[in-house]
Amino acid sequence: MSNFEGRILVADDEPNLREALRFLFTRNHFEVLVAEDGQEALEIALREQPDVIVLDVMMPRMDGYEACRRLRAHYRTRHIPILIATAKGGDDDKLIGLEGGANDYVTKPWVNKELLQRVRNHLEWSRSQRAVNPLTGLPGNLSILAERQRRVDAGEAFAQIFLDLDNFKAFNDRYGFPIGDTAIRAVAEELVEVVESRGEEGDFVGHIGGDDFQILTDPARAEALAEAFKEAIDVRMPKLYEPEDREQGFVRVRNRRHEFEDFPLMSVTIAVALFDPASDGHLAQVDDVLRELKQYGKGLPGSVVVTERRRAIEGEQAEDVPPPIRKSA
Repeated sequence: MSNFEGRILVADDEPNLREALRFLFTRNHFEVLVAEDGQEALEIALREQPDVIVLDVMMPRMDGYEACRRLRAHYRTRHIPILIATAKGGDDDKLIGLEGGANDYVTKPWVNKELLQRVRNHLEWSRSQRAVNPLTGLPGNLSILAERQRRVDAGEAFAQIFLDLDNFKAFNDRYGFPIGDTAIRAVAEELVEVVESRGEEGDFVGHIGGDDFQILTDPARAEALAEAFKEAIDVRMPKLYEPEDREQGFVRVRNRRHEFEDFPLMSVTIAVALFDPASDGHLAQVDDVLRELKQYGKGLPGSVVVTERRRAIEGEQAEDVPPPIRKSA
């Protein structure tokens, strides 16, 4: 079992300072990643998801302020504590860093014991607050709730997309839990791929647990993203089955009555609900709508996208109409 206190990313363009920080944190039982500028720090953070990030400000290609802003904007790194470390100690400089999303500010030359304690404090706080799903590495349920509340507090309209695999239990029963975990990770990979290729800054992907996922995005793009999720998962899921099961289109496993039953291959139910701060009083309304849409979609065969149009965003008159359905072929 690892004795590391945590994984820390250090970004500084000065080799001597970078190595000094590497030595300090390594000696104090941290696993250390290093970057020479803000661009490299952003790339490493997205790939490795460290526990804490220490950013210098004055760096080539991308300075620490911009790297901090981009780290905060991305759903995979926005939860990571960031400390700005720089020789610029003026109040305005500190304010820029804090406004950009930094959790703390350390002025060069720093006192080693103080820097270590600040890092440990933020690491402890982060671990008490973070809810990253260990299977997929995506933000978990607490992070999803916090992100929703942040958007509500900011007065933002947003769409909440709920995604649930159909017939996952039968797949798990047929192939076992380790292969079932592979299916969950495959779904996470497809969601991340779609968001990173077709989404925009500010989109958020979270893993509630099991085979349930949620995505937060702009209302105008929600349905298109949901359709893209459905298409990607419909392509990926059949590849997880053995050829015989894939060709026959079902798996035969014992049901809850301990009788053999044929279950279709996995599909996906996707529900899309909208939140408008101008007309929606509470997030519980969104949860109720998602629950209704999910139940409705689960009763339909194959993969579906169910959207609600009963409330309107951007001034359209609300209508109480049945939710439109998108069925897979």
